[in-house]
Amino acid sequence: MSSSKLQAARRNGAFFIAAASAVLLIASPAAANPDFDFQVGVASEYLGKGVGKSNGEIAWSGQAEVSQGDFHAGVFVSTAELSQGSDAEIVTTIGWAPEAFGFEFDFSAVNRDLPGTRAGVDANYWEYQADVSRAIGPVSGRLRVNYTADGFASTEEAWWVEAQGAYKISAKTRASVAVGSRRAHGGADYTAWNVGVKQKLTDAVSADLRWYDTDEHDLGEPYEGRLVGALTYAF
Repeated sequence: MSSSKLQAARRNGAFFIAAASAVLLIASPAAANPDFDFQVGVASEYLGKGVGKSNGEIAWSGQAEVSQGDFHAGVFVSTAELSQGSDAEIVTTIGWAPEAFGFEFDFSAVNRDLPGTRAGVDANYWEYQADVSRAIGPVSGRLRVNYTADGFASTEEAWWVEAQGAYKISAKTRASVAVGSRRAHGGADYTAWNVGVKQKLTDAVSADLRWYDTDEHDLGEPYEGRLVGALTYAF
């Protein structure tokens, strides 16, 4: 992607979140009181869909989200290191998260941009995602379906389907496990899983220790098993 196209993608992302925020602010009678959430974090590695995306290096991240009623919009930014030259990933999301029949739903459109990607590589694309989740006492579960018609680099149509289960051990401790399947035209097909524990150290600081792995180690180091630790601060 040329520098002019990269700058345009960044401007589009900024415009997208600004426009989404404006929509949220007029989405309900309580428009004067939107909720804003911010988070910064550091992890021993950045992963996406169960695969390493920072070449084993420490990753720094930041996130901002605004919500109004059932609507939400946000931007997540992380350092990255991919073979196509990408040195960051910017994820911009707008969604609708209603509740019905005891279930929580979240339907969203996601724009992904990877700055630093070498010229000629498609580094900006859209995904469409649907989540359904439910909690019964300390146990919760979530099913996620993610689809893109034209993904990163040479990847064309692709699906990611993931099931997650979690158990709330205590008010500050939560264990979870997830299994996901990736199927893509022009990209890698694999199954990934992770298991770990998240601990709230304070009201704002959380630590997560998790093992990630896939069934396709032959695809290279990003697909091999790894233990990842992360620390986040929410404000």
